[in-house]
Amino acid sequence: MQYKQGALSNITILDLTRVLAGPYCTMILADMGANVIKIEIPKKGDDTRQYGPFKNGESMYYANVNRSKKSITLNLKSEEGRKIFLEMVKKADVVVENYRPGVMDKLGVGYDVINKVNDRIVYVAISGFGSYGPYSDRPGYDIIAQAMGGLMAYTGWPETGPTRSGNAMGDVLGGMNGAIGILAALNGRNVTGKGQRVDISLVDGIAAALENGIVRYEATGKVPERTGNRYSTLYPYDSFEAKDGQYVLGCGNQKLWEIFAKLAGMEELITDERYIDGPKRLEHFEELREKINDWSKNYLVEDVVKLILDAGVPAAPIYDMEKLVKDEHIAKAREMFVPLKHPVIGDMHVIGDAVKLMGTKNGVRWPAPSLGEHNSEVYRELLGFDGDKLKELEDNGVI
Repeated sequence: MQYKQGALSNITILDLTRVLAGPYCTMILADMGANVIKIEIPKKGDDTRQYGPFKNGESMYYANVNRSKKSITLNLKSEEGRKIFLEMVKKADVVVENYRPGVMDKLGVGYDVINKVNDRIVYVAISGFGSYGPYSDRPGYDIIAQAMGGLMAYTGWPETGPTRSGNAMGDVLGGMNGAIGILAALNGRNVTGKGQRVDISLVDGIAAALENGIVRYEATGKVPERTGNRYSTLYPYDSFEAKDGQYVLGCGNQKLWEIFAKLAGMEELITDERYIDGPKRLEHFEELREKINDWSKNYLVEDVVKLILDAGVPAAPIYDMEKLVKDEHIAKAREMFVPLKHPVIGDMHVIGDAVKLMGTKNGVRWPAPSLGEHNSEVYRELLGFDGDKLKELEDNGVI
């Protein structure tokens, strides 16, 4: 289903971002109704237009995170291109970029210039390490953020070494933090009458998400070890074996543990000193895991999960992508995989919105645009350019 308006339908965003963190940020806001104008390099566009997987010669990567946006082309390295951009800034609410710090200043369209043109603008910069600090000049990708933000050292099994999260968590968190920052700054503008800079670091986003790992280090002075699928403060809170695969079990408190122990025929363990409370169960987690595996290996994953859930204890199968996209709750009821007809790719699904606005409903509004698809529409409506002007700009390599 497509939606034409939303909670942000009065907001215009000039989107200079590419690859993932920035486009993910503006994707969230575009699905909420913002008028996101994606400004791309003429004849080339966002790098991800060349990223696979491809279908009918079109990037599905690009199509996923750039839906609900408009695409125009503009050469910011040209004097005319910079002038046009600053004219657009006068009519916009937000500028988002994810260049390395200093690039926008070198182009002559950095925050100080933009702020003079429109002091109500919210200017968002997303980079690997942020715009200030000793590492601000370093390039940053997701794997850099996961490595230096502490996530890789904290993820994996003791014997396997540091492990990157399977998806680009640094970029995704950076994009989400960017969207949060934009929404806060827009409301701040209502309070102060002025816009402001929002500075987002991918490394900061990872570090902020470490939660329990940081406080464990603070409390003990010891670097937390990798624990695989096991949680560091609770047990049983881990993955376990069934007859046909693995499932997860989450006994988040003493009551849930006691319910589960009775269900699994281990009632005697409730008063056993080795398993009497959370710290003791953690101390003896290996032998307890073996006992639980011995019990659950008698069941299929589907059956053991249902048995545990019916008792009121959290449990779940471990989904791969195939199972995830077919799940009736996640994929269908919660609309986390939205069917869309792309003009080149054809029928496809894009990832849905995790935030559900129940009044001004958000959702995918239209497919990702072709490069410069909205040149005529945006330049005519926003700046009043006619056909002759557009042809002149195109001939001169400005758009």
